[in-house]
Amino acid sequence: MSTFERYLTVWVALCIVAGIALGHVMPGAFQAIGAAELAKVNLPVAVLIWLMIIPMLMKIDFAALGRVREHWRGIAVTLFINWAVKPFSMAALGWLFVGYLFRPYLPADQIGSYIAGLIILAAAPCTAMVFVWSHLTKGEPHFTLSQVALNDTIMVFAFAPIVGLLLGLSAITVPWDTLVLSVVLYIVVPVAIAQVIRRRLLATGGEPALSAVLARLGPASLVALLATLVLLFGFQGEQILAQPLIIALLAVPILIQVYFNAGLAYLLNRLAGEQHCVAGPSALIGASNFFELAVAAAISLFGFQSGAALATVVGVLIEVPVMLSVVWIVNRSRGWYEHGAGRISASTD
Repeated sequence: MSTFERYLTVWVALCIVAGIALGHVMPGAFQAIGAAELAKVNLPVAVLIWLMIIPMLMKIDFAALGRVREHWRGIAVTLFINWAVKPFSMAALGWLFVGYLFRPYLPADQIGSYIAGLIILAAAPCTAMVFVWSHLTKGEPHFTLSQVALNDTIMVFAFAPIVGLLLGLSAITVPWDTLVLSVVLYIVVPVAIAQVIRRRLLATGGEPALSAVLARLGPASLVALLATLVLLFGFQGEQILAQPLIIALLAVPILIQVYFNAGLAYLLNRLAGEQHCVAGPSALIGASNFFELAVAAAISLFGFQSGAALATVVGVLIEVPVMLSVVWIVNRSRGWYEHGAGRISASTD
């Protein structure tokens, strides 16, 4: 890792502080940037996400995607975590912490709304940012792309029924325009751009040309991540300063849910004998959330000023710092993981 990457958590912390401060000092500027959206998808943030993930997507050789079948165990584990564990574990944690333990410290009329927001947040697995987390753990890029594409397909059909079941509502209004536009902006467009650039580089200069461009784009990708962080915290700076206790309390079940699901996915992959380059992104995909869709769904169901909307915003606020901590754990435990996975794989041969 470069010096810049090694101290990424420091830069993240500084960007969080800078975002909150700038959002408080220049609320008008951030409101103007925040208003540049289509179907509740912020376009400046979408462009920054392109800068983040296009270099990662340029590494993917679509001719080699068929090899992802070798990692069927990792795909099975991730699907199990995303759709059979995460929404239900978050519902249980929401009812425990928000509905019982923290009830005396929260507005009584918003308890149900907070729990609903947490459930909505957990019901949609992350789409774009996982390419960054996978890159930082040296994850298998073909697995990551295939898993994200599979999750997006399932999400179209499963998001509304799961949320409706857990919220006890007969019908859920899914913001389909947000869902479809997010998939197009965060997957289809950057994949197309990355593959066009990749093919042109390979055609003109071969692998050396591609490697040289990727080396130059690496720092730009991380700078885009930090700029996104400044924007996200700038958008919510006023809420953070106005309701710090509520935000801290709502963060507790989200944090527990992230580490629980990441740890479970990581352990199940190890028990299955899956490679570390698959287990890392599997754990990260299993733990992260599609916060753009969650925020839009919460606002459309409960309103902009609702507790549900605030709960999903808390997910936005802690997403990057928490996922970076999961990346750190996955990288530091590589030796332990490969030792155990190797023994398990050998015993099953």
